[in-house]
Amino acid sequence: MSPLAGQIPELHVAVGVLTNNHGQVLIAQRAPGSHMGGAWEFPGGKITPDETMLDGLVRELQEELAIRVQYVRYLLSFSHVYPDRMVHLHVWQVLSWEGEPEGAEGQPLRWVVVDKLLDQGLLPADEKIVTALQRNAEINQPEWRVFAEAISGMTES
Repeated sequence: MSPLAGQIPELHVAVGVLTNNHGQVLIAQRAPGSHMGGAWEFPGGKITPDETMLDGLVRELQEELAIRVQYVRYLLSFSHVYPDRMVHLHVWQVLSWEGEPEGAEGQPLRWVVVDKLLDQGLLPADEKIVTALQRNAEINQPEWRVFAEAISGMTES
């Protein structure tokens, strides 16, 4: 149990890192009026008590990006404390999906190379994800997407 348990809300969040064939990563802008509205983040969202982290990731990416997740690779999990809440982030590299990502909830999207992610106004918690992506540079290469598409039976359109 965390030392702040019971003092501030704790949320479990599933996060998806999508990389395109140009080695760019997808980020989305948080809605104005939401917690840290206007900041950029990796897509994903809160997990409900009745779903697994992976089920929550699939649901959230369907709702936010109108895609169907097909193949993922676990990346990392960690916690981050904001002044008003604690978030437990569970992060996957989404290597294969069906559909073209779009801001299904009206949110702007942007494809950005990993080295420029920290210049985009990301949420503070997401900085740890960028560090993991920089350390694991091989998973950001288009070859991973080709591999994932091959084993999932998908082909590039």
